[in-house]
Amino acid sequence: MQRCVRHKERNVLEHMPDRDRPPVKLRLRNAWAQTDHARALDQLRALAAELDRTHPGAASSLREGIEETLTLTRLGIRGRLKQTLASTNPCESMIEAVRRTQRNVKRWSSGEMGLRWTAAGMLEAERQFRRIIGYSDLAKLVIAIDRDLTRRRQPAAHNPTEEAPTAATV
Repeated sequence: MQRCVRHKERNVLEHMPDRDRPPVKLRLRNAWAQTDHARALDQLRALAAELDRTHPGAASSLREGIEETLTLTRLGIRGRLKQTLASTNPCESMIEAVRRTQRNVKRWSSGEMGLRWTAAGMLEAERQFRRIIGYSDLAKLVIAIDRDLTRRRQPAAHNPTEEAPTAATV
């Protein structure tokens, strides 16, 4: 799972006064721009430790899900595809188009009707879809995910008491 770095950044910065935000924002973005997963994680943990003294709420927010903000880095995804997938904004844009379409419904008669209106909203959202920035690297993403899943399952195969990760944990 990859967490949205823009939302994480906003959540962390909301716990701080305006005057203290710019250097923290810069450090967050520099860490997330790293290509070395361990180095990026170290930088984020060091920032959280520093924030503990002055802004404990910001430090706590940063620590919550910190590793999920670096999933793409761990997988070795770089460049424009990483930039695109590190934010949930494209998905939220689609969801907003569905909500806009469903606003017209005044009386829901069934769940099936909800599905039809959702499909209508998706068709409306499709009009504003563009090619994924970095789409040419999607094959690399598939390979990286497959390699990561294989790596995560290997220890479970050697130790029968450990369970293999499920789709929910991967």
